[in-house]
Amino acid sequence: MIKLEKGGKILLEKENNSGTKLTNITIGLGWDMKEGAAAGADFDLDASLVCLGTDGKALPGGMLYYNSPKVDGKLSILDGACVHSGDNLTGEGDGDDESIMIDLAKVPANVDKMVIVVDIYQAAQRNQNFGMADNSFCRLLNANNNNEELIHFDLNFDASVATGVKFATIFRKGDEWAFSADQVEFSGGLAKIVEEFSVEA
Repeated sequence: MIKLEKGGKILLEKENNSGTKLTNITIGLGWDMKEGAAAGADFDLDASLVCLGTDGKALPGGMLYYNSPKVDGKLSILDGACVHSGDNLTGEGDGDDESIMIDLAKVPANVDKMVIVVDIYQAAQRNQNFGMADNSFCRLLNANNNNEELIHFDLNFDASVATGVKFATIFRKGDEWAFSADQVEFSGGLAKIVEEFSVEA
């Protein structure tokens, strides 16, 4: 297992120890709220995935989130290539709070990058930000090898007032896939992502 720092990049095939081509992966995301940070309010972080073309814009039907018309993406270009685990309202419990399963072999050829985004639900109404988060991480698992953890990326939000973050990016590197540990913070919720990547409704 490789621990990446912010800005670190790695080719996924180099971290596959099963002896077969890496095809099915899971992006696991986890977080807790710092003790006493916002008593009485849920800390609801939502994971999303945006598929980009080579022009850096979202491909039509290429956004996956907990409330997609069909969580398995069958009404979009993803056609089951990416599956969302569903909504976790509190971040309570050990392990991954939300996850996105990706069948790399099924990802359409025109997808150049997949950006993993997490934002805080109703951040403004609840007066919440990522500075209230604790034990936040993004990890990549090999679903074909008993969910072996290949990459682990711990995030540090101690002084952050952001309400969203681009956790990581999975992108094509020649005929292989690579992983980038990003932690690019933003405010404005998913509306900001829709605007930045020109996501079509």
